[in-house]
Amino acid sequence: MHVLVVTQYFWPENFRINDLVMGLHQRGHRITVLTGHPNYPSGRFTHGYQGHQVREEQYEEIRVLRVPLLARGQRSGVRLLLNYASFALMASVLGPLLTRERFDVMFVYEPSPMTVGYPAMVLKRLTGRPIVFYVQDLWPESLSATGFVKHPWALKAVEWMVRGIYRACDRILVTSRAFMPRVQRLGVAPERIGYYPQYAEGFYQPLPTNPAWAHQNGLPRGFTIMFAGNMGTAQDLMTVLATAERLRDEEINWVFVGDGSVRAEMEARVQAQGLHRVVFLGSHPASEMPHFFAQADALLVSLTRDELFALTVPAKLQSYLACGRPILAALAGEGAQIVEEAGAGLTCAPQDAGALAEAALQLRALPEAERLEMGRRGRQYFEAHFEREALLTDLEQTLQQIGGMQ
Repeated sequence: MHVLVVTQYFWPENFRINDLVMGLHQRGHRITVLTGHPNYPSGRFTHGYQGHQVREEQYEEIRVLRVPLLARGQRSGVRLLLNYASFALMASVLGPLLTRERFDVMFVYEPSPMTVGYPAMVLKRLTGRPIVFYVQDLWPESLSATGFVKHPWALKAVEWMVRGIYRACDRILVTSRAFMPRVQRLGVAPERIGYYPQYAEGFYQPLPTNPAWAHQNGLPRGFTIMFAGNMGTAQDLMTVLATAERLRDEEINWVFVGDGSVRAEMEARVQAQGLHRVVFLGSHPASEMPHFFAQADALLVSLTRDELFALTVPAKLQSYLACGRPILAALAGEGAQIVEEAGAGLTCAPQDAGALAEAALQLRALPEAERLEMGRRGRQYFEAHFEREALLTDLEQTLQQIGGMQ
């Protein structure tokens, strides 16, 4: 089976599509990736990329076709909009010229923006090949939730756009069951929608603590709560800093591993308030994350209080569960339900510094053996619901079915 993967983001950007592509390749399928030049999350092009030319590469023997686009920049709505539009336009225009070899099915990866669907629509019109569209971020809901789009008429226009993209797709996969009614509301029949949760790559495994490694990599001593991943508006990290301020006299370290649009603002606030127990360790390869997680007493996941985010299962949750560490979840809805159902940690209301502080103190007060048991239960839940090979098999079968290979 020859699969054309259409994604705005790809290696060296740290998205799960990298592992999905590798997993399908390792199963003997031919994969071609149509993508842009890497600039996420820093907003600047990764070293060695300029963003203004067509570029063909090999990633682990997989053909990667990169089209020009504008970098997303930092905290600029206009730049981000241009980033989205430039990829959609250039991939729509250049994609048909670059992908002339016959493929069986298109797999579109959509963590946002939804406009990644346009190149696939153009290619479907030209080739007749079907589209499997993997929705991880609902539009227009997420645009409204983050404040990126506020005007009702603009949200209606986005909804009209999304209806058109969904209409062109042969199968739509969603990361949360709670997404299904929202997709149906935009005119998609239930039989065209499938549930496909995110998994964690195989290197996410429980590891022993290593004080020497922790010291070498800048981790402080003492009880440590760690957040890893994108540091953006949706993650509500200013509430986490407000929590750190409330608990500044407690021996609790707050460690952030990652980068994103609010990191500079967070660092300035930490310096201004003298929050000496808040540490920023920057971005690191995904393969190193289990080593960082193993040094933490709890792993933090948080989202803003919004109806959309109550439907969302943050991608980092599966990685946390896989590594067998206790989870502190400032979430509502689907994500919180998973943590509670797994018995993998404590949950509290989102966007509530008082509730998060109380949960952090409660978690620290537990005996270490009880926290270790939380982590063990989380790993068991991960193996039962989010195991990589089983989910890759599900995706493989869906692509074969839609591509007419079964």
